[in-house]
Amino acid sequence: MRITGRAIGVFIAVSLCGGVACGQGAQTETPQGMPADTEKVTEPPLVPSPDSQTQAAQPQNANDAAAMIGAWEFSNADHDKICRFNFRSDAVTGGYRLDIDKNCPNLFPSTKDMVGWTLDNYGDLRLLDASGNVVVELTGVESGMYDGFTPEEGRYVLQTAAAAPTHSAADMVGDWAVSRGGGKPICTLTLASSPVGNGLALRVKPGCDAAVTRFGPTGWRLDQGALVLLSARGQTWQFEETGANSWQRVPESAEPILLQRQ
Repeated sequence: MRITGRAIGVFIAVSLCGGVACGQGAQTETPQGMPADTEKVTEPPLVPSPDSQTQAAQPQNANDAAAMIGAWEFSNADHDKICRFNFRSDAVTGGYRLDIDKNCPNLFPSTKDMVGWTLDNYGDLRLLDASGNVVVELTGVESGMYDGFTPEEGRYVLQTAAAAPTHSAADMVGDWAVSRGGGKPICTLTLASSPVGNGLALRVKPGCDAAVTRFGPTGWRLDQGALVLLSARGQTWQFEETGANSWQRVPESAEPILLQRQ
């Protein structure tokens, strides 16, 4: 076989370069009629921008968010632990502002860090801490009601104040102990069903503490879910339900005054 000088030169060049064209910008010859190899370009994966991630955390329907604004009742499944939430429209980290009653952490320790709320694209409600982290997540079960669960505290029920069960006067009739700061009873009151003045009759049993006798309750009534004690001088004490057969005077003082059924 006759080997030409040109063939010998190509062989030497290939051998010295390890089969790769030498020199920057050098190209190997491609047999006539064969397409040259092209380098495959791999595009980087798409990563959502921070703006798109923020949008994904917001509810698709602004009406859903607007429907949350206002007073709600947060309780356990047995409805013997109850506290109040107030959903607001002020912006906080990750969502909107949430106000909770001072007694909530005593009933549900998880609520002590809650300061915000948001709805996701599926309508689930996320209760947030100051850093925007989810503390408790609740799922909508019907209009005006959500529920959720944690192993530490069990099942939660959140419902609008309007949808929450309300008490009738007949539910409240009977003896109630007054205590200060959760201590021993300092007085016993009897709520009666007979009308008197602007409410129903109330009797103070003997041996009451001076803090109660100075107020001098003579009547009571229910007013938009609150229990109101009335004095002959026109003064009032207002109580909000904190659990089954348990009510606390509002606004809360350093030593909360409680009413508990006897």
